[in-house]
Amino acid sequence: MGRSEIMTIRPLHRLLLVALLALGLAVPAVAQFGRRYIPAAAAPVAYNGQFVIVRLWYPRYPGWSYDYPDMEQNFTLILRDISLLPAYPDGSNIFRMDDPELLKFPIAYLSEPGYWYPSESEVNGLRAYLAKGGFLIVDDFHFDEEWQVFESAMRRVLPEGRIERLDRSHPVFNSFFSIKSLDVPYPGRLGEQGLMGEFYGIHEGNDKSKRLMVVINYNMDIGDYMEHSGQGWYSVDPTNEAFKFGVNYLMYGLTH
Repeated sequence: MGRSEIMTIRPLHRLLLVALLALGLAVPAVAQFGRRYIPAAAAPVAYNGQFVIVRLWYPRYPGWSYDYPDMEQNFTLILRDISLLPAYPDGSNIFRMDDPELLKFPIAYLSEPGYWYPSESEVNGLRAYLAKGGFLIVDDFHFDEEWQVFESAMRRVLPEGRIERLDRSHPVFNSFFSIKSLDVPYPGRLGEQGLMGEFYGIHEGNDKSKRLMVVINYNMDIGDYMEHSGQGWYSVDPTNEAFKFGVNYLMYGLTH
């Protein structure tokens, strides 16, 4: 398997949200600075028919938790305000990859896979999740060393899977917003130095006419853009694009 080429919105502000979205999703959000992680045993949100963001846990390194919970909170508010998706407003889920409860939720988010060394049980759990129709969003990693760790882990999950670079015409980039360009910088200093996002995927049966099972944000961190969307740390344009990518991924995952 290899590369084929290569907000928490204040209540008084909510009335302004539609107008801000019309101007390009430039939505202020309240977020706390700093990367934090939480215990693996977070209080779960029981399945009740509402959409709940699911983050995947892995051991030995806290990268799985980076941008939590501000990313989830800000993203959920955007979803609720621009769509009819019944997104759960008061929490999100964290699951181990071999937790049977994961199978109840259609979309999962994996952060910092450059430090992901899954156990055999986790490999089998994630493989079953994808085979049953789950959609995986992989985010927040860069450089060859991290790619190699991720690729090695994913090769164990999907031994026959082929990672292929996605272009702008792919349905995942047109499922809600029509994304005009995939040229989005990595947030912060690395992006300022020229590190640009690359987008890859794994299709069911390695057939591009079938569903995309895994979307991969390489040299990119949409979660970080979302987390700090109200602090002015990052430029408005790439922050807006990060939300658009996230919305598109969810809409694609829910409809394929």
